[in-house]
Amino acid sequence: MIDFELPSFIQNQNQLIKMVAEQAMRPFSRDLDENEHTRPDAFVDMTWPFTKEMMKRDLKRIQTAIDANGVSKNGSAPKKEKKVNMGALSLILMIEQLSWGDTGQYLCLPHPMLAGAAVSSSGTPEQQIKFLSRFTEGDPKWGAMAITEPGAGSDNSSMRTTAVLDPDTNEWILNGEKIFITSGGMALEESDGICIVWATIDPDAGRAGIKSFVVEAHNPGVTVAKPEHKLGIRASDTVSLHFNNARVPYENLLGNPEIKQKSRKGFKGAMKTFDSSRPAVAASAMGTARAALEFTLETLEKEGVVIDYRKSKFEMTAVEADLMEMEARYKGAWLLTLRATAQIAHNESNRLEASMCKFRAGEAVTWITQKAVELLGPLGYSRDMLVEKWMRDAKINDIYEGTKQINQLIVARSILGYTRRELK
Repeated sequence: MIDFELPSFIQNQNQLIKMVAEQAMRPFSRDLDENEHTRPDAFVDMTWPFTKEMMKRDLKRIQTAIDANGVSKNGSAPKKEKKVNMGALSLILMIEQLSWGDTGQYLCLPHPMLAGAAVSSSGTPEQQIKFLSRFTEGDPKWGAMAITEPGAGSDNSSMRTTAVLDPDTNEWILNGEKIFITSGGMALEESDGICIVWATIDPDAGRAGIKSFVVEAHNPGVTVAKPEHKLGIRASDTVSLHFNNARVPYENLLGNPEIKQKSRKGFKGAMKTFDSSRPAVAASAMGTARAALEFTLETLEKEGVVIDYRKSKFEMTAVEADLMEMEARYKGAWLLTLRATAQIAHNESNRLEASMCKFRAGEAVTWITQKAVELLGPLGYSRDMLVEKWMRDAKINDIYEGTKQINQLIVARSILGYTRRELK
């Protein structure tokens, strides 16, 4: 018999996260939106102890996997047990609930975030332990990932940030510029965090030359440039990063330290990172969508507008039909997100599903929040309510971690069996 009930530890977590969203996020949403780049201290202070415990559990699981790959007492290799990674589901549900509270604040979560996804996707188990263990102790710390450049957004093959090996010191020397880096300032200047920087070791090799490097906080040669002023998610720490002869230890290259010029493993590592991060972005979109949907339903119910599910769509008023469509789009995108997450939990490839849920969630949240503003009229458009803020916050989900158009291309190629060259 299939059991859809969540494990008790996830149920307990959800109750805690709901309290954080209601008490430490929603009350500060408007003020933080109007004072961009202000750190949400109440949220950070309340979540840091919790995220530290999450990381301890994750690292324990990684260490267990390392130990399991050793040798048993009788000298033979131990049998590997296929276990479900419930941490993936736990994280997705947490992201959805925190984004219901406030997406911009959620992006300030003291946690490895995208850096952790990159380390987990491309790094060895030993590198995961080394770089992520710092998130289990001390003061709040942040992780960031730097891949977008002024001339390289969706087309990463045109990346110009370089990494050159200095044979005398055995260090990588990074030069270049990265833009729109979430938590870049908090990771590298305000804490002992890390940033995963994607750079090319051979510009002529295109994607084959792309590798990822762990840049640690306060690294000489790394400058946190201007903060980005944004339409939405204004509480989020979003900055540009400049690399001027920044020296990075040789072993901070994620994965196998042997660099083969014609290998595509580095770029594949980036894409695998997106397979993990895109469902997280979709979950965040669903949190914002649910916030707008619930508020609209509650507000209109006070005015006597309630959906009668016994009616056909053609018997409903225009407002009722819109509300039902909002629910349908929300539930459809959320189910796709859970599907992609389940594949992560079972250690299955989710390239297709990750892109499907990402573009569908971005499309759904954009439409749902705009419809909420429309249905609530002048009040929805005013700053008296958070609905207009949710509409501004929603649009980023159509853009980062691969635009809707890029993800649609990935889906089409996967289904039709075309290569990148055959379908652009």
